[in-house]
Amino acid sequence: MRNRNYECYFQRIDERDEVRPLSSTFLRVRGNEIGDILEVRAKIVGPKTDAEGRLASAALRIFEIIVKQACWRDFEDTLVSIQRLRDVEDERFGAYLSFTREAGSENSFNFALGLRAASDPQVRTKTYFSTDRWLTSTNPPSNRVDTSTSANCAHRAAAP
Repeated sequence: MRNRNYECYFQRIDERDEVRPLSSTFLRVRGNEIGDILEVRAKIVGPKTDAEGRLASAALRIFEIIVKQACWRDFEDTLVSIQRLRDVEDERFGAYLSFTREAGSENSFNFALGLRAASDPQVRTKTYFSTDRWLTSTNPPSNRVDTSTSANCAHRAAAP
C-alpha cells in the first residue's frame, strides 16, 4: 500500500515591493488519505503588531485556532511567546511546535506544528492505537469546526 500525502495552501499578500512581499501570510496543511493532519506550516512576513510590539490579535488568531483545533493543548502555553514574536520550540508526546524568526530577517517568522513518532516507544504506541487495529466508533465525531478559544477536544474521543 502506498503512503499518499495531501496538501492545501493559503497565501495572502497584504503589501509588496517590486521584488518581494513586505507583509504576507502563507499557510500549508499536510495530511494523509484518511484525513489525519500530519503537519501545519506557516510563514508570516511583516506581521502587524500592537503598540507594545506584540502580534496583532487577528494574526495571533491563526495560531490559536491551529493549536486548539489540533487538540494539542500541551502547546497552548507557547501562544504567549508567539504573541510576543519570540522564538519557541517544544516537543511533547511525539508532536512538535516551532515558531522561530527566519535567519537573516528581522520581520519574517516560520511556524510548524506536526507529529513526529521518531523513537521506538512512540512508533509502537502509534501502531498500537492505530485505527487499523481497533474497531471504528459507532458514533464518529462530527466534522464541524469549532473556532472558539475554548474548543472542546473531548468530543473527538471515541464513544465507549
